[in-house]
Amino acid sequence: MPHHAPSTRLPSSLALAALLAAAYAAPPEARAETPAPAAKALTFDVAAGPLDQVLLGISRQSGLLISFEQSLVRGRQAPAVRGPLSVDQALEQALRGSGLQFRRSERGAVISAAPLRAAVPAAKVQPLAAKAEQTLERVVVTGSRIPRAQQEGPSPVTVISSEEIQNRGYRNVFEALQTQTQNTGMTQGEDYGNTWQPAANALNLRDLGPNHTLVLINGRRVADYPTAYGGSVNFTNLANIPAVMIDRIEILSGGASAIYGSDAIAGVVNIVLKKKFDGVDVNLRAGTTERGGGDNQRLQLVGGGATGDFEGLFGLQVEQRQPVWANQRGFMDSYPDGNNVGYRLNPQSGRYLGDASCAGLGGLFGGNVAPVPGARGGYRCMTDQYYNNYWTLQTKKENYDGYAGGTWHLSDSGKLFADLLFGFDHLQNNTRGPSFTSPDFINASSGDLERWYRLFSPEEIGGKSSNNSKWREVSWTGTLGYSDHVANTSWEYELAATRSEYRSDRTTRYTPAAGILDLYLGRKLGERDGYPVYDPDPARLGRPLSEEEWRSLRRNVTQHSESYSQTYSFTGNGELFDLPAGPVAFAGVLEVGKQGYRIRPDSQYNDGSLYNVSKASSSGGSRDRYAAGGEFSIPLHDTLLASAAGRWDQYRFSGRTEEQTTYNLGLEWRPLTSLLLRGSYGTSFRAPDLNYIYQADANGYYPAQKDYYGCEKGVDGACKNGRVDYVQSGTPDLKSERGRYWSYGFVWSPSSRFDFSADYYHIQIDDLLTTLDPDKLLRDEAACRSGGLDPDSAQCRDTLARVERNAGDASVDPNRLNKVYVNAINAAKERTSGIDLRSNIRWGAGDYGAFSSTLGYTLVLSHDYKQSDDYPSENQRDSLDSHDWRSKLNASLTWDYAQFTSTLFAVRYGSVTNAAGSGRLSPWTVFNASARYRLNERASVGLTVNNLLDQIKEDDSDGWPYYPTGNYDAMGRQWWLDFSYHFGG
Repeated sequence: MPHHAPSTRLPSSLALAALLAAAYAAPPEARAETPAPAAKALTFDVAAGPLDQVLLGISRQSGLLISFEQSLVRGRQAPAVRGPLSVDQALEQALRGSGLQFRRSERGAVISAAPLRAAVPAAKVQPLAAKAEQTLERVVVTGSRIPRAQQEGPSPVTVISSEEIQNRGYRNVFEALQTQTQNTGMTQGEDYGNTWQPAANALNLRDLGPNHTLVLINGRRVADYPTAYGGSVNFTNLANIPAVMIDRIEILSGGASAIYGSDAIAGVVNIVLKKKFDGVDVNLRAGTTERGGGDNQRLQLVGGGATGDFEGLFGLQVEQRQPVWANQRGFMDSYPDGNNVGYRLNPQSGRYLGDASCAGLGGLFGGNVAPVPGARGGYRCMTDQYYNNYWTLQTKKENYDGYAGGTWHLSDSGKLFADLLFGFDHLQNNTRGPSFTSPDFINASSGDLERWYRLFSPEEIGGKSSNNSKWREVSWTGTLGYSDHVANTSWEYELAATRSEYRSDRTTRYTPAAGILDLYLGRKLGERDGYPVYDPDPARLGRPLSEEEWRSLRRNVTQHSESYSQTYSFTGNGELFDLPAGPVAFAGVLEVGKQGYRIRPDSQYNDGSLYNVSKASSSGGSRDRYAAGGEFSIPLHDTLLASAAGRWDQYRFSGRTEEQTTYNLGLEWRPLTSLLLRGSYGTSFRAPDLNYIYQADANGYYPAQKDYYGCEKGVDGACKNGRVDYVQSGTPDLKSERGRYWSYGFVWSPSSRFDFSADYYHIQIDDLLTTLDPDKLLRDEAACRSGGLDPDSAQCRDTLARVERNAGDASVDPNRLNKVYVNAINAAKERTSGIDLRSNIRWGAGDYGAFSSTLGYTLVLSHDYKQSDDYPSENQRDSLDSHDWRSKLNASLTWDYAQFTSTLFAVRYGSVTNAAGSGRLSPWTVFNASARYRLNERASVGLTVNNLLDQIKEDDSDGWPYYPTGNYDAMGRQWWLDFSYHFGG
């Protein structure tokens, strides 16, 4: 019978770790490599961590079989093992201070307890049983529930270690994911100024939208962020996961609904937290931005240990940072187009009624207020210091995030486990100052129709920070479960219950009370020709408010949002029967779950307390889900492994039931020990977003949108990126999106010092849920009205029905845009394809230490989008309407020398469309660098510098803010100093 890795049918107390890595290229006929001799120097690059993981790393990189009992290493930590070392030296370094020793055997090395001094002679130490040296440890890798001895499978999985998060200058989990090459889609979050959800960060794998990437923590679902991304789709927030608790992050690129169910269309991100720790680690970090603002401090604490049958682990991360304001970046310190500070306007003639003086308001905005003549006569007061004074490029933030977990070993194999991940997060941001716009009214003194406007300055409201919007958020995810092996079999199972909740309270402070109308216009005298009549004092408009007056007019408006997710699951895996090439393995899952959300606006929207606001309604709803799935791993030959998975999902919502069945097929062929050829094909789906189903009629606005047709017709302010109101409502009869995915490629590992992979991917989505892109909608509207598109076409009829605009011959504000309608429909289709390349290289430099490097590259070959069957297909990859990357590259170089480690990390972003939509910005490369010195076995200090060259990608094609928001930040160079110390074991 051909040789294969034996099964794990061993006594449950015996857990062995023995992963073999390819060391040097073997001839084609070779089936295994010879482990490195004890004295031969190899170049090791193994991160510090749990002892069992460090031993596995040594095994992989040396090709030496290392056997140990899990009880010996449980809860122990080991230092990093790096540089040119013999295998024996590497093992000695890993075991130093652990109370353990190793001995060489014919098959490798065996770890055992060191003899007690003067008590038990070394010769009396009993070796492990011979059978303890024969089993490969199997681990579960994202993309499958079947444990396996190799990380590489039929679909590519990218792994980011906790050490890489530290060394590459990643500030948080989101940044570690955002710089990955698969993340080719632009998203807006807490570091991108004026956005929908400045308290949250979302991932956009393959540019298919944040709602098409499934995010898991320890393989389990968590609650969605309570408010929808862009006002439309639900997503998972990555801004509040404590980096101190992360063991690794695994990214599966491509569809995986047959394993995980809904949402896994573009890929799956599994954030794996630490499972054990010995002692206590403390890390203190402080930093700032070189150009000003953003001072920040962070405390990280992680600890754990074992006592008797209990293992415990805890972590805490406390972080605070100051905001970065637009006026702290020199290229953004003014807004040349200017903003109105105050005016009286006749809306019928377009003539301003003021004179060439702004004396009363001249001291506002730092004394930068001046009269500007109107195109049709008169003057208005304007400033170039509005946006830059009120715009935060980075939020003010306080995070208190933590984790606690424990495992009770009830028997040799059975264990009860529980964990809790929690976050208390406070954020502030600012995007605009408060203002007052009167209704059009008849002035009793002049008899003319007038409109009054005032923009309030930081001097009037008690400083710009007093206008900040505030978010107070609480989130938690808890799991309780039990796992065990079935006696005398390879089967193991797990029962688990997970509950996740997220609450977000957003308070805005720029909404004026209804009394502001009386302050400026006085008592209403009646009506004439459908307009109210007032007799206001013009001097009142030209006088600054006192801080006390503004406080009496300001109202705090709070929206309460909450979401939840709960899952009960039963999973099991084991071996069904043996084939000539090995055992057929199976994994199954049963799930029952429920998720929901609720948004409750402030009652002041509906009781008349606020001036000039739309009424708001509560919204929310829930759905139940049920699922069953199975997965097979089938060894067809010594070198050929097939996999197959299928899953049934049922969703119940809005009084109806929807079912989806998905499947996945994979193939792995290893014609050589150094070469893997692989491919996969599968189907996927996404259940309709809860926001799309249950959203009440919602009035919102796009904060920075150009009105193209209004600009053509000379509507005042239409050519600038300003406010565009929208109306969106829920649609309960939406159906699930359906997807397909396939990929193929290879992994070549000729030695332990080098590996390279290349994979092609293709993803398509049908019945795609969509709301119209407002920018495209308004571009199309302009083309339909101006003759660029056939106004009688289905596309133009649909477009014009979605745009509400004043008539061109209206007596007041002709052609003014009022609002757009953007409800969701199942109509669109999307296709994307590309290639992923990955490489890792390690080499020694003799007395100068050791080096390692990584390289990743993604090239989008095609990306097509079709709004509906009546619309033409659009080339999103090359369209100037798209602001996403067509290519992305990241690379790192790490040098280990004695007690010193340094890393240089670079990300190259491909070209993107400029703000004006008239061309493309050149590619952009950002460099990060870090250095760490180990003072001793317990203490180390580090320095991290992000954006090493202090460059900001500027874009002046369409005016302020002069940089591509959403694609890049405007921080410039940032740096941090940190100190770490380990207490205990």
